[in-house]
Amino acid sequence: MKEYGRDAMDYGKKMKKGILLELLAMVILVGAAVQTEAYNKKSVSVTSDGYIKWVDFNVSYEALSLAYKMDVDTYGEPVHINWIELLAYAAAKSGGEFKSSALDDMENAKEKLVEEGVTMAELTKDLKYYSYYLEAYTAVLSGYVGEYEIETGEKDGEPIYEKCYGLKAFSPIAKGFEYRDYDDFGVARSFGYKREHLGHDMMGQIGTPIIAVESGYVEALGWNRYGGWRIGIRSFDKKRYYYYAHLRQNYPYAKWLAEGSEVQAGDVIGYMGHTGYSDTENVNNIDEVHLHFGIQLIFDESQKDGNTEIWINPYELTRFLCKNRSEVHKIEETKEWERTVHMKEEIEKEPEEK
Repeated sequence: MKEYGRDAMDYGKKMKKGILLELLAMVILVGAAVQTEAYNKKSVSVTSDGYIKWVDFNVSYEALSLAYKMDVDTYGEPVHINWIELLAYAAAKSGGEFKSSALDDMENAKEKLVEEGVTMAELTKDLKYYSYYLEAYTAVLSGYVGEYEIETGEKDGEPIYEKCYGLKAFSPIAKGFEYRDYDDFGVARSFGYKREHLGHDMMGQIGTPIIAVESGYVEALGWNRYGGWRIGIRSFDKKRYYYYAHLRQNYPYAKWLAEGSEVQAGDVIGYMGHTGYSDTENVNNIDEVHLHFGIQLIFDESQKDGNTEIWINPYELTRFLCKNRSEVHKIEETKEWERTVHMKEEIEKEPEEK
C-alpha cells in the first residue's frame, strides 16, 4: 500500500507537472501570437487615402537569398514560386521580423506549394497583413528578378544575346572594386541639423565606378549641400528612387548622363568621392571616401518630398545584390569606365502624366 501510495503521489506530481508545462506552452504560443500582432500593427501603416505611408524593411540577406533561389529553381516548372509573395507570406507570419523561424516558414511553404498543390491564395487567406506586406515588398523588389537577355559574344559584328531568368538588378559598386561597410542606417547626423542617416555608406577608393542598381530615368543631377555631387534615379514603375551621393570632385558623373536620361541596370553612372557638407559646389568636406546609397519608396507622389518620405534600410539588399556586380573596363582615350557586358530587358513604363 505504501508503494502504491508513493506511485500515486508520483503520478499526481507528474500530472501536475505535465499540466503546468502545457499551460506554459499555451502561454508562450499566445504570447508569440500577440507579439506578432503587435509587430504587424507597428509595421503596417496606411493612410485614409488607401496608400502605404510607412515600411520597415527588415528582410535578411538569408531570407532574400533563400526566396530568390526558390524562385529561380522553380522557374519553368508547373509551380513557379514568386519570391516576393514568399517573403510577404513569411513577414505576415512573423510580423516582419526575419529570424530563423521565418526561413523555416518559407521552407514549409515551398513544400505545400510544390508538393501538396496548395495555392498561395489558400496559404495566405487567414493572414491578415499579407496583402500589406505583398504591396510593400513589391514596391521594394519588383524590378529585381525576371527575364532578360545577356550579351555572350558577337557574330558578323553584331552582339549575340542569350535569354536568361534571374537577378537583373546590380550592386551599386562595380565588379573588381573593393569596399567595406556595416549597417549604419538610422545613425545620427548633425551637419545642418540633427537627423538620422537615411541610407547606407559603402567606403572605398576615389574614382570607384558607381553602378545603376536598376533601370530608370535620372530625376536629379547636381549639387546638394548634404550629398555633394549626387544622382537621383527613379525606377520606371515610379515606386523606387535611388540616391547616390558624395560623388567625385571635378568628375562626378558619366559624361553622357543628364537629367531625364534613361539608364539601364548595370550602367556606370558616376564615381565615388567625398564631396558634400557645403553650400559651395565641388567641395570635399566629407572625411571618408564613400558612396551614400539610399532607397526611397513612393506609393503616392505626395511622399516624394517632405515629412512623408519613406526611406528603407538598404544594408541587407546591398549584401544580396553582391551576387550580381557589373563588370567594367576603362576607356583609355577618356579615362572613363563603362560596362563590359550589355543586357536587354523588357520594361513596362508608367505612362507620363498629362
